[in-house]
Order: sequence, then structure tokens, then C-alpha cells
Amino acid sequence: MSEPIPQCNPAALVAALRPQIDAAIARVLDGGPYILGPEVEAFETSWAAWCDTGQAVGCANGTDALELILRALDLPAGSRVLAPSHTAVATIAAIVRAGHRPMLADVERHSYCLDPASASRCFEAAAAAGDPVHALIAVHLYGQPADLDALGSLCQIHNIPLIEDGSQAHGARWRGRRVGSWGVAAGFSLYPTKNLGALGDAGVITTDDPQLAARLKRLRQYGWAQPAISTEPGVNSRLDPLQAAILQVKLPHLEAHNAQRQAVAAVYRQQLAGQADVMLPPAADTRAEPVYHQFVVQLPAERRDAVRAHLTAQGIGTLLHYPQAAHQMPAYLGQSWVGLDPVGLGVTDALLPRIVSLPMGPHLSLEQAAQVAQQLLLTLKG
Repeated sequence: MSEPIPQCNPAALVAALRPQIDAAIARVLDGGPYILGPEVEAFETSWAAWCDTGQAVGCANGTDALELILRALDLPAGSRVLAPSHTAVATIAAIVRAGHRPMLADVERHSYCLDPASASRCFEAAAAAGDPVHALIAVHLYGQPADLDALGSLCQIHNIPLIEDGSQAHGARWRGRRVGSWGVAAGFSLYPTKNLGALGDAGVITTDDPQLAARLKRLRQYGWAQPAISTEPGVNSRLDPLQAAILQVKLPHLEAHNAQRQAVAAVYRQQLAGQADVMLPPAADTRAEPVYHQFVVQLPAERRDAVRAHLTAQGIGTLLHYPQAAHQMPAYLGQSWVGLDPVGLGVTDALLPRIVSLPMGPHLSLEQAAQVAQQLLLTLKG
């Protein structure tokens, strides 16, 4: 292969936009302020408009975004909060940091998103134990929207808030509406490798509730309603104006970057269609429009690691997102305060030894995507 193909390459996007990014950084350095201020407010306005929501609140990272939402909802202390076990563990960490207890559900075999049937079983089991679920976090994993119809209906039936974790799905749509505009609020990570990435940690929350947004802005800064006076306990989780300025440069390009991700996914799908040893993620349909933060395939478990090694030898990067689910990690495994689907998490347990993330991102050309697919097929046939 002529040159390596990395699994992701955020530096390529920085290089393409370097003059504009340098100008944005210089603007902040020359003018200040260096905490919150107009740069953060401008990005909040732009992000809310892009997500078709009324409000956006910048914060330090995506984990904080979810924690702040949970704090602002005033759930009873130690509440059960339902989420998929197969997710970035930040989702689960946010629940614990907010003073609550995770109820871990299974995922769908193809979409990797929260399985409504598993969620329903968790609701029933928790209620039967006298320890009901008080909120649900729908994670739009790998850029694929979760089933917001079914999950939203469950939340309505049980009269609990639906929270979205849109950290891996900037711009994905469910029934034509962007994710982040469906629940009571949504948290987004803006980590450098995300579809919209800062050059460091950053996060943002969307909501249509102006009162909730106002409270989130207080909570992110010590509970201040006015400078240096806390009206309630809060935290320090402010979006850096340098990062906000960089995000403002990158946001106008996000639609085109997502379109390139979708084009790369289409090449993978065309090249790998019909291969019995490769399970592909869902394509867009009348309900869901994914944006492919990752393109995650399932391979035979007994061959997965050998395939990865061969691709590495050919200069093709792959990653495992994620090698363990939350319920398998030492921090949560066997803990009495962690709830599980009463019939187990069989789909999650079965898919983890099989999944692999192929190269994905706007840095990839369609020719490179075809090379990746061809090398994968050669390896599987060898």
C-alpha cells in the first residue's frame, strides 16, 4: 500500500482549516475574555440553531454535559438511570458523578443502540423491586440514531425524562429531525475525534427549555446567579473560549464532513455487501440517517484479532470501540448498586469479541475506503 490509512485523523482537518483556526485563536488571545464570554455565547447560538433547538449551553466536556443535565432535573438522590452498557463509559460515569445508580440495558444487534425491549424489561424489574427508573439516556452510538419512537414512548408511559447522548452523532437525524432535539435535553462531547471536534476537551448541551438552560448555565459555574454568589451547589465546567472559537470555524464544514463520512460508508457497504463473515451497520432508511462517527463491523470472533493484525501490517488502522461494556469493567462488575436487564445482556456479550472499527472520517478518500474493504476481504478469504 502506498501510504498508511489511519483509523482517524483529526489533524488533517486542522491542517485544512489552519489559517481560519489561527485567526480565531489570535482573536481570543488579543481580545479576551479568557473564561466564557462572547466566543462561547456565539458558539452556543450557532450550535442551537444547527441542532434545531432553542438553547445550547457550553461546558467542559461531554461527561459533564450529561452530569449537568442529571443534576438540573432534580431526580431523587440515588435514582436509577437507565442506559446501555455498550457505550463510551463516560455515559455511565456521568450517572454516578451526578449521585445516581446506573441500570444497564442491552443493545440491538445491528444498530448497537439501546434495545427498547431490554429497556422495557429493566423498567419492569426495577419497578417490581420498588426501585423504579427515574430517567433514560438514549445513546446514539457510532453515529446511528437510537429508536427514539420506542424509547420516547417508554419514557412517556413511565413519566420520566428522555435524555439524549449525542456525543457520537452530531447531525444524525431521526425522522428528519436532528438528534439532540428529541429529549428534555441532550449532551454532546466535542472531543477532537468527534464529527465536530475541538482541539481539546469540550462539550455542549441542547434543550428547548429556557428555564432548564438558565439553570444549566448556573450549575456549570458554581451555581452562580450573579458573580461569586452561589444560589445552589454547582461545579466548574465551562467551555473554553479558545475552543468555542475553533468550533465556530469548524461548524460550517460539519455538513460536508458528515457527507464524506456517509460516502465512505457507502463504499464500504458496496464492497462488503453479501459477505457472510462481515455484518455491516445499518444504512439510512425512512427513520434513521446515521453520520458514521465510526463504521463498526462484526467479524467472526475467532478471526477478529488476526484480521486486525493483518490490516495493521498493511498500514490500515483499526480500533475497538469498545473492548468491554460497562457491566464487564472492574468499576461496575458485580456492584450491588448497578442494575442489569434481568435476562442478561446477551447481545452485548456476544458482539464485543466480534466488533472492529474500520477507518472512518472526512480525511478518507473513496479510493482509500475501497482499499480498506479490499484488504479486509483478502484477509477473510486467506
